[in-house]
Amino acid sequence: MSDETPLGLALDYSRARADFLAAAREAGARLRTFVLPGHRGPDGGELGVDTAYLGPPDPAKLLVTVSGTHGIEGFCGSACQTRVLLREGVAQAAAGPATGVLLVHGLNPYGFAYLRRVNEDNVDLNRNFVDHGAPPHNDAYDAVHGTLVPAAGGEFVPSELVAHLTALRDRLGPQRLQEAVTRGQYRHPDGLFYGGQAPAWSRRVFETVVAEQMAGAAHVGYIDLHTGLGARGVGEPIFRGGRDADAHQRARRWYGEALTASEQGTSSSTPIVGNTATAVADGLGADSRLTAITLEFGTQPGPQVLLALCADTWLHRYHAPADAVRSDLKRLIRDAFCPDDAEWRGRVLQRAWEVFDQAIAGLADDK
Repeated sequence: MSDETPLGLALDYSRARADFLAAAREAGARLRTFVLPGHRGPDGGELGVDTAYLGPPDPAKLLVTVSGTHGIEGFCGSACQTRVLLREGVAQAAAGPATGVLLVHGLNPYGFAYLRRVNEDNVDLNRNFVDHGAPPHNDAYDAVHGTLVPAAGGEFVPSELVAHLTALRDRLGPQRLQEAVTRGQYRHPDGLFYGGQAPAWSRRVFETVVAEQMAGAAHVGYIDLHTGLGARGVGEPIFRGGRDADAHQRARRWYGEALTASEQGTSSSTPIVGNTATAVADGLGADSRLTAITLEFGTQPGPQVLLALCADTWLHRYHAPADAVRSDLKRLIRDAFCPDDAEWRGRVLQRAWEVFDQAIAGLADDK
């Protein structure tokens, strides 16, 4: 069996990482690796966050893309970085005397390797960038946790969970249920969208990358690559910052009418807390500008994605990682975040190219 799909999306973490590193070397990028301590992949291989940089030592403008914040979503993000930015030469063409391109690959390598959205401690990294001394508790999640994470008791029966989730959705309504589940929660370590009790290893790595590879730039265009929300195959640019008064309008100029905002109710994503763009905003200088988005590719309807997340949480709660990753239940989460569908994958790569071009043009026009 080939290690890749016909459209170049790797079938496992090790191949995705090897492809990215090979493409980065071929492009002449400067590489840096952070190895996750105390863990190995299902194949016994190393797990790490890799960065690849093209451009001058101290760029005034910087395009940053991140893959794998949510582990298994890294298959899509890695392909966008490897196939579009590196192999198609988009990053090399964008880099210039004053402009750099930084690719952060596999920010959550454990989740990437074990086909999970969360990290080695069941932490949702995109809810981890908060003050853990005073976390933003989500009371609404407390009321739904017992349904989302059913207690042990024999085999996992998807049809039973579907019935419970449907009843919950009928009672609360789809919007209220999504808000309760996805906002982020800090009281249930075995639950969904758990933001952790302390900065995760990947958060500390990312903050180091921000401080050492982003902080000197006057303007950062930031794209965090995700899957699982919205219409199938559509790449939705969701506004995530920065903090200057013109940030939202600037992002609108870059990405046009397709730009959405969770806080304005125009996005497939409800408002969330503790995402990676927070670290970039915090780490840049007071005079720097940030134009940040999540590029979100839709896969399946929300109820199917939620079922996959619940099933995967149950699977890893009651099975060792090596057993869980080989379970037939993994097909649910794989379909929810990296569909085995050539048309979907082709649309993703084309849309990524369009959005990368928009970001590059936006940075170039910035004065």
